[in-house]
Amino acid sequence: MAPLQFGITQPNPCSYLEQQQEQLAVLLPAEPVSAALYQQLLASNFRRSGEQTYTPHCPTCRACQSVRISPEHWQPSRSQRRILKKAQTAGLRYQLIDQADISRYYPLFSAYIAFKHDDGIMFPATEQQLISMINCHWLPVRFLEIYQDDQLVSVSIIDAPGKCYSAVYTFFAATYLQFSPGKLAIMYLITQAKRDNQQFVYLGYLVSACQKMAYKAEFRPQQRFIQGHWHSFA
Repeated sequence: MAPLQFGITQPNPCSYLEQQQEQLAVLLPAEPVSAALYQQLLASNFRRSGEQTYTPHCPTCRACQSVRISPEHWQPSRSQRRILKKAQTAGLRYQLIDQADISRYYPLFSAYIAFKHDDGIMFPATEQQLISMINCHWLPVRFLEIYQDDQLVSVSIIDAPGKCYSAVYTFFAATYLQFSPGKLAIMYLITQAKRDNQQFVYLGYLVSACQKMAYKAEFRPQQRFIQGHWHSFA
């Protein structure tokens, strides 16, 4: 394999911290990226956006810490067990599937962007936005669907490079907020990963000073990628 090459993006306003600028190191492959290579990159603080693979490369900030969970060792907290029990009582169920149905997913995605991110750059939603999140020719992508009775209430886009799952994006119905949908989707994914003998579930970046990402710290034990190494948090 040829040596990996990277490009550095121009500074842009940070998505997580006010008054901060962000830059990314973007993989510029001399050959197509593979699922096996991406699994190695995940273990080195990288993520995927569409076909692009990147890692934070900010000169004065190291706040973005990739988080991963070992399904074998994770134990739900008391509050997480309450969420699971509430979901079970309400008849929620999940399934992890291999094929996306954009015609079914898009109305849910569009409504989610409208109520959750109507002040952001993704509003108004387009079908192409969803397609760009899903399509990746070099990587298997799966979908965690959650139903209440026969109603689809949540979808998570999941990368599946081989020995791990990586959560990419979750969107859900506004009427489903009472079930802590982001947390519930993670717990279902960890549960499925254990059944599938996956080594890790990657949750993306945790930024301690960003309140909207704080929920990721609740899944313990976990590992965080800090200054080039994985550190354990019980």
